[in-house]
Amino acid sequence: MESSLPLTATSSSKSERRSKSKNSQTTSKTSLLMAFLSCLAWLYVAGRLWQDAENRMLLTNLLKKNSLQRPKVLTVDDKLMVLGCKDLERRIVDAEMELTLAKSQGYLKSQVQQTGSSSGKKLLAVIGVYSGFGSRLRRNIFRGSMTSKGYTLQKLEERGIIVRFVIGRSPNRGDSLDHNIDVENHVTKDFLILDGHEEAQEELPKKAKFFFSTAVQTWNSEFYVKVDDNIDLDFDALIELLQSRRGQDGAYIGCMKSGEVVAEEGKLWYEPEWWKFGDQKTYFRHAAGSIFILSKNLAQYIDINSVSLKAYAHEDTSVGSWMMGLQATYIDDSRLCCSYSGQDKVCSLA
Repeated sequence: MESSLPLTATSSSKSERRSKSKNSQTTSKTSLLMAFLSCLAWLYVAGRLWQDAENRMLLTNLLKKNSLQRPKVLTVDDKLMVLGCKDLERRIVDAEMELTLAKSQGYLKSQVQQTGSSSGKKLLAVIGVYSGFGSRLRRNIFRGSMTSKGYTLQKLEERGIIVRFVIGRSPNRGDSLDHNIDVENHVTKDFLILDGHEEAQEELPKKAKFFFSTAVQTWNSEFYVKVDDNIDLDFDALIELLQSRRGQDGAYIGCMKSGEVVAEEGKLWYEPEWWKFGDQKTYFRHAAGSIFILSKNLAQYIDINSVSLKAYAHEDTSVGSWMMGLQATYIDDSRLCCSYSGQDKVCSLA
């Protein structure tokens, strides 16, 4: 029993040495693997840094090269050229020069060629009678009313008055609506046809721009009058009124009113841009749309600025908004306030 003990101890020490040897080998392999992975990571990071450095160098060289090919300080002309504003700048300068000339001549546009009447004298008034494609009966009634009062187009012109039915063109250009107007005008010769305007109820505010612009470019007159075709117009009273205001620049004459802005869609006189008129939603002072009068310089102002003038839903409020920013004299004449007699409006002008 005693002789076996040393053998057991020796066997145990050998086993321990083998275990330590294996652990040492395992640790060594792990360290080598970690070292290898560390080398790979270092190489990857070093490669990326080198690549980034190369990219920065390349970009720096490109920027330096481009900077040498352009002026260090851009002039105003260079900036305008870059922004594509050179042509716009030229047009702005031309417009400023034109407006300066217009102001110096009482809103007279240099391109406007005033033809005046056939006799060459300055007219008292151009009366534009607004009409539509389906209003031939109204036009005939208006013509008959003129004749019954002893007026013809020629006699009115002798007194310095031009009367024309104002109408645009059909949305379908050249259709039967346009043809019928052309035929009627060939016979009566009493139309002012606005070729650039599309005749429609919702386009009436724009029609005012076209009428005043065309009228002021065609006739040299003291006043320009807008009238609806369903008005029984007293020409003698109107001529007397205009003669009493002759020579008065900036005259905006009519039945002046304001009133509530209709904000509910579907109702009569609805204004889509009602929110622009403030919390109380009340219109500014303006001449009612049935009949109103502008002096020459006000009509010329509309002609010059027609492109930029804002049009609202209704013609009378649109014209009223254009007058607000001008030195216009508001003349409230109750004789231009029309009453209704059946389907027609009667403006007594008494």
